[in-house]
Amino acid sequence: MNTNINIRTTNELKTNANEVLRRLGLDMSTAVNIYLTQIVYKNAIPFEISAPPQQAAQLGGWEGKVNISADFNDPMEEFEEQ
Repeated sequence: MNTNINIRTTNELKTNANEVLRRLGLDMSTAVNIYLTQIVYKNAIPFEISAPPQQAAQLGGWEGKVNISADFNDPMEEFEEQ
């Protein structure tokens, strides 16, 4: 027996998702069923959930001019005495 699920989303998100799914040969119902099946199989959300990356802090014109050593114990060449 089938049941219905009603969800609310924006028109833009629905349109964009439908376009991606169409290119994959899927419809929204199939995609949601795949998602729900993976939740049950994994007993968890089937992907990592994280906040979007934050933009790097502005360095006041120093962008691209500051070198950071991968190992802070290594001296940086520009500070070595010659």
